[in-house]
Amino acid sequence: MPLRLPDRLPAIDLLKKENIFVMDYTRAHNQDIRPLKIVVLNLMPLKITTETDLVRLLSNTPLQLEISFMKLRSHTPKNTPIEHMMMFYKDFEELSKHKFDGMIITGAPVEQFAFEDVTYWDEMMEIFAWAKTHVTSTLYICWAAQAGLYYHYGIPKYPLERKMFGIFEQHTLEPTLPIFRGFDDVFMMPHSRHTELHREDIVANPALTLIAEGMESGVSIIMARGGREFFITGHLEYAPNTLDNEYKRDVGIRDDVDVPKNYYRHNNPSEGPKVSWRAHANLFYSNWINYYVYQETPYDIEKIE
Repeated sequence: MPLRLPDRLPAIDLLKKENIFVMDYTRAHNQDIRPLKIVVLNLMPLKITTETDLVRLLSNTPLQLEISFMKLRSHTPKNTPIEHMMMFYKDFEELSKHKFDGMIITGAPVEQFAFEDVTYWDEMMEIFAWAKTHVTSTLYICWAAQAGLYYHYGIPKYPLERKMFGIFEQHTLEPTLPIFRGFDDVFMMPHSRHTELHREDIVANPALTLIAEGMESGVSIIMARGGREFFITGHLEYAPNTLDNEYKRDVGIRDDVDVPKNYYRHNNPSEGPKVSWRAHANLFYSNWINYYVYQETPYDIEKIE
């Protein structure tokens, strides 16, 4: 089935060029199907890029999904045209009146601030509390994973001496979970962060299950509430050129940025990236939608609690 996206969303034309089947709301309205409702709180600076990355992964499922985009009232993006935000995004106040089958909360470029010092932290706490009772399953990515773990379970984050930057091996610790159906024992995941979680904090909390980690990159995926929450410290959603763009943006400007590990062919930026994570990224999102959203959410969406 196709994705149902807002009319004229830029991702529609970009993904059609990749032969990904999407349809806008106007066409989808004529189909008598109960789509799964997915809301994305997009905190990344380049919102159109992140929209396209996530929609690309969500498209790899036979289920029909209706995607909504949420924005914060307490933060105005600097890198996305205001016209785009006004056309395609809705405030939390408006969307909070509804319930959703699934939610994705992205990373944000604020990880080196204390959570309480982030200007929109109060609103984030509102959203975290709302998601717990209004969403069947929520994916928290990178900074959102750290923020969600801190808010819900009191898990702190810790600064890194050098940025965790590159593509790193991850090991499945609970391979029989449906989220890992079809996975190999080892899979690759992009990471791009200046802070980390400590394993001992996670395993000491009985409400949390560490389900994947890397020897070098550490904690990578945590599950809570039987799969109603997933916290992902990396970026399975990244496109092939995302780390390349970040590296070229920051090299020579920041003093803690190295060539991303295990990313470029022969470790040479001039040779371009070697993509090693996309197959598992598609599997992860398909498994999440199928086993933790579609098979768990009630047909009457208002019964989510």
